[in-house]
Amino acid sequence: MAKELCVLAYSGGLDTSVAIRWIADNYNLDVIALAIDVGEEKDYEGIRQKGEQVGAVESLVINATDEFCSDYIRPALAANLMYENKYAAFTALARPLLAQHQVRVALERGAQYVAHGCTGKGNDQVRFEVTYQALAPQLKCIAPAREWNMTREQEIDYAQEHGIPVPVGKESPYSTDTNLWGRSIECGIIEDPSVEAPEDAWEWTVSPLEAPNEPTYVRITFDQGFPVALDGQSMAGPALISALNEIGGRNGVGRTNMLENRLVGIKSRELYETPAATILLAAHRDLESLVLDRDTMHFKPYLEQRYSELVYYGLWFAPLREAIDAFMAETQKTVTGEVTMKLYKGSAEAVARTSDYSLYDLGLASYGDADTFDPSKAEGFIDIWALPAKVTNAVRRERG
Repeated sequence: MAKELCVLAYSGGLDTSVAIRWIADNYNLDVIALAIDVGEEKDYEGIRQKGEQVGAVESLVINATDEFCSDYIRPALAANLMYENKYAAFTALARPLLAQHQVRVALERGAQYVAHGCTGKGNDQVRFEVTYQALAPQLKCIAPAREWNMTREQEIDYAQEHGIPVPVGKESPYSTDTNLWGRSIECGIIEDPSVEAPEDAWEWTVSPLEAPNEPTYVRITFDQGFPVALDGQSMAGPALISALNEIGGRNGVGRTNMLENRLVGIKSRELYETPAATILLAAHRDLESLVLDRDTMHFKPYLEQRYSELVYYGLWFAPLREAIDAFMAETQKTVTGEVTMKLYKGSAEAVARTSDYSLYDLGLASYGDADTFDPSKAEGFIDIWALPAKVTNAVRRERG
């Protein structure tokens, strides 16, 4: 009699490699290892082969980079997605896409189970399982790393005992996650927030101290809020983002070292490398400041913060996220133009911008010969503007 199937979200890392063997032994299930390519990871064929080597009955790789860019990064950029104003939330952004494909494969293969390699302390368990329940609540979920409760050192020992190759050792036990929008680093010495992050934790970015002594300038063209060209050369989204990851990385741009408030209530020390996201978010905000009116510019950040929380909390498939997306899409209709970014020793600064939808009027802004503003109108404006405060304080004075 054939065994029941479990589709495991497979990364090729320590947790999910151990999970293949652990699920087979503890649940008596056949495991399908499913890896989703969302950019920047280079050796997915090696990951696929490793899944088979570890014991999966089938090992699959799905290239979802274009989908990730168009359906997830694009709306995230429109919403200037930054959790706690520091983290571009690239891991949180990718998880619902991974889980969505996992559910699809499970339904196509007739699997009864889905599984992930997330721990019981992290946010990703929530992101995967909320998506499972939203899209296919009939599937049963297995969370091996939450059930076995092994330390990272014990996992490494388990892997070595069962002949499972892993990309870490006890002397350098970093845990990383990578996609097109960024790279995360945690575990090991990083867990001590009183210690400076070691330089060997960073891979995408050089130290700002070692970055070039001359600034690098890049000109980014946006069409309705999304980048479409770099220095005048049209590029598809993934290629443009990869190019900016490389350019930003060699200029030391995109390092984040933060104390983060996890959804599960734990504070954690996290390192992130997001060269392209850092550059594009700064350029996008700058272009918005040129083309959006004051009321929209002042109101939009309220929804941006809520949007960042929804994504971080795993609520991608929620009505509020979809409703906010509709608002953000409306604001992006005029976010078209070019922004010149200056990259220098870890900083990314917008230094010039142009747009056919610019609301900047030189005649109104200038104090020089081009000035067209009529200052005589200011006095009446101030009188009307001050009227509520004037009346309120007059009454207060009368009443003591």
